[in-house]
Amino acid sequence: MSRAAEPVTSKRSLIGLGVALIVCFGASLIGSAFTQPNLAWYATLEKPGFNPPNSMFPIVWTILFAMMAVSAWLVWRSPSDEGDKRTALTWFAIQLVLNVTWSFAFFAMHSPIAGLAVILWLLVAIVLTMVFFDRVSRAAALLLVPYLLWVGFATGLNFALWALNSVAGST
Repeated sequence: MSRAAEPVTSKRSLIGLGVALIVCFGASLIGSAFTQPNLAWYATLEKPGFNPPNSMFPIVWTILFAMMAVSAWLVWRSPSDEGDKRTALTWFAIQLVLNVTWSFAFFAMHSPIAGLAVILWLLVAIVLTMVFFDRVSRAAALLLVPYLLWVGFATGLNFALWALNSVAGST
């Protein structure tokens, strides 16, 4: 049975938004914990001409994680079928875990090829998340478009980094 969406300013709704923000930025912090100690290694890699400046990454990711949190919150507070919401949010969780896993694979393992394997699965998970989000909230699905585009770009960058830096047995 469908219920009306709670007012955005209700205490429960605001707590839900807070939880979504904590979960998304928690994932961001975990990913950052794998990334930050390995930036010296990253600096040694040969970069393609389209590699953005390092200062751009935290800005883009902060915006994307905020948008992801709002997107998940819209699904959670939707009056849609609970089963549809559960499926959508499960896929959201899967893509969030893959997002963190990419940071581990690429940075902590110093492995562009492992990162490439993970990011390809991440792309699939983002698309599936968007499909299931769209069944619940079109706005929630659309909020993930910039994330999909950025991860698509990051996939190309990851591939280029692997190709430029691969030496037999080193990646």
